[in-house]
Amino acid sequence: MFGGSKLEKSIDRRGFKFIFREIRDMGSREIKSPEDMLETPASLEEDGRSRKKLGMFFIESDNRRTAFGRGYTGGTTPVDIHGKPIADLSKTGGWIAALFIFGNEMAERMAYFGLSVNMVAFMFYVMHRPFSSSSNAVNNFLGISQVSSVLGGFLADAYLGRYWTIAIFTTIYLAGLIGITLCASMKIFVPNQDQCDQLSLLLGSCEPAKPWQMLYLYVVLYLTAFGAAGIRPCVSSFGADQFDERSKDYKTLLDRFFNFFYLCVTIGAIVAFTLVVYIQIERGWGAAFGSLAIAMGVSNMLFFAGTPLYRHRLPGGSPLTRVAQVLVAAFKKQHVPFTKSELVGLYELPGRHSAIKGSGKIPHTDDFRCLDKAALQLKEDGGNPSPWRLCTVTQVEEVKILIKLIPIPACTIMLNVILTEFITLSIQQAYTLNTHIGKLKLPVTCMPVFPGLSIFLILCLYYSVFVPVSRRITGHPHGASQLQRVGIGLFISILSVAWGGVFERFRRGYAIKHGYEFSFLTPMPDLSAYWLLIQYCLIGIAEVFSIVGLLEFLYEEAPDAMKSIGSAYAAIAGGLGCFAASIINSIVKSVTRNPENKQRSWLSQNINNAKFDYFYWLLTVLSIINFCFFLYSAHRYKYRTEQTFEAWETKQNILAEDS
Repeated sequence: MFGGSKLEKSIDRRGFKFIFREIRDMGSREIKSPEDMLETPASLEEDGRSRKKLGMFFIESDNRRTAFGRGYTGGTTPVDIHGKPIADLSKTGGWIAALFIFGNEMAERMAYFGLSVNMVAFMFYVMHRPFSSSSNAVNNFLGISQVSSVLGGFLADAYLGRYWTIAIFTTIYLAGLIGITLCASMKIFVPNQDQCDQLSLLLGSCEPAKPWQMLYLYVVLYLTAFGAAGIRPCVSSFGADQFDERSKDYKTLLDRFFNFFYLCVTIGAIVAFTLVVYIQIERGWGAAFGSLAIAMGVSNMLFFAGTPLYRHRLPGGSPLTRVAQVLVAAFKKQHVPFTKSELVGLYELPGRHSAIKGSGKIPHTDDFRCLDKAALQLKEDGGNPSPWRLCTVTQVEEVKILIKLIPIPACTIMLNVILTEFITLSIQQAYTLNTHIGKLKLPVTCMPVFPGLSIFLILCLYYSVFVPVSRRITGHPHGASQLQRVGIGLFISILSVAWGGVFERFRRGYAIKHGYEFSFLTPMPDLSAYWLLIQYCLIGIAEVFSIVGLLEFLYEEAPDAMKSIGSAYAAIAGGLGCFAASIINSIVKSVTRNPENKQRSWLSQNINNAKFDYFYWLLTVLSIINFCFFLYSAHRYKYRTEQTFEAWETKQNILAEDS
């Protein structure tokens, strides 16, 4: 259903080793232009057969190994920190090197979630900002930190490499956390707290923060967002770089790596939602934010300590420049037909090596034929054409891949909207509920720990329960393909938000019936907050399947020299989800509020006379529409390995016809 299984069936029918031995053998031959063949493009009719014949000459690329017939991997050589090839790979990389990278990601996620769950309360209780504006400010912070990840991915792929990008931006992240700690620890950075009790907060009569105090807070807060933007797109790709892609177990190792990677993300979130919240309650805001800075500092030292063990990939030059060159060259030749008599052929460097540093050659495909005009070599182009007029097939295929990848992460934007809304809305729900476990009272800000716990449990049981069961159903060696996992997660997210609407309708009715309509900060002793666990656990399961599957999908499908850009797609989807959540909130508040009739908005600050259940059902409808679009996009998507096989099969058919 997601991505199809045509390749697996074909491989079973013809034999995996034979097929890829043929592709490897072609990789050792020099690419020839069509004029060297029996026919020239000018003598071919412009039909489907001629298009296939045009593309078949460019199937060769570096030797590649694809485990289990799924997942296209790069054929580039790992280098050390000085850019020199590693003589003995057994002394570098692997799980030991990955552990140092895991530590950095765990601390970064701990800081990210620690700020997301505590900053709203800090702005409300300490900086005396309204709850709605505090929530939107934090949503914007989360969104910017993720959307700007494309900057970190660009710098890593173009100039710095993943290691130095992480090293620079993790230091910036630490500086931002130190600045936030100072803000929470020194009275000069916060407004006067005297005579500001809970009633004053609700009435908005506490002394507001001065403009320069808010400016300082925003500067250091967005400094951490800038630091996160450089780390997030690089850490998962840099960790995956530590494994030998020519190993027969590469696909299995990569699959396990991304699961363990997200397990570290989850552990960081659990610590943020429990230990950091406990420190805040017992020791204050300065100690809580200070603990995040200490954790980041320790992880930085561990990351640098692992430097001798890391495997690196050479940056391939500016990917944005290469994309621009393809678009400009295709535009210049937009009116040139594929059958023009002066056509030499599709341009590619001879031999096995690509013109792009850090990248193997990419076979030609028939997608987005308008972009192939950028690789049309005419006699007038001469022997040394400008890259703004003539691009290689590999360069054109890079752009095609980036375009084809967009719909899949775009479909996860709605999932990130739900995750963002749950962080804020479910906290408001929890304030009205009984959070006691026996004699132990759980702080409301600890409630988001439950999605993390469900993620932790699912990841621990993934290989022992899910994979064996789903393997019997799907026949896939890993239980489900990457797109199938994303689809499962999106479907479960629909169930999560739908349940949220059902429970909220019950909770609001209970509050009105028992006289709590105007006491929205008073917990109802007979209604447990642990009814929220159902939606928390469902969204946690959804996150495991969708996000882990998406990260693995983007890493394997992205071009060799654009792995960080590919990983940034997931972060961009997360950031757009945060922005979309703020936009949806604003629209709903504007549309559903009618001051003339004294009609409150669905998202009124008094949750007991608001309509949060209507809002949850609105999100359910949007999620269903999004899921249908995902099914369509996943059905149309072809994995890169599948396209390589189809190109080989086309070549065999054409050669058979010619003979």
